[in-house]
Amino acid sequence: MFFIEKDKKKLAKMTYSKAREDMFIIDHTEVAEALRGTGAGKRMVMAAVNYARENNLKILPLCPFAKSVFDKTEAIRDVLK
Repeated sequence: MFFIEKDKKKLAKMTYSKAREDMFIIDHTEVAEALRGTGAGKRMVMAAVNYARENNLKILPLCPFAKSVFDKTEAIRDVLK
């Protein structure tokens, strides 16, 4: 899970599952109302992209939000499955 925490409370989280040795699936993104519109969801997707790049992995974004970030951001499609 990737998450954003404040005062020991998770205000945003993005879950994933390992699909294969070289790929993981982003399956859910959730952001608390207090963080909506702040780019919190995109920051978590970008953290997943950086993780994928560092570990030579691909990402399959089944979560509609994560998929929309990939659709809008050509520069991160190198890790897209």
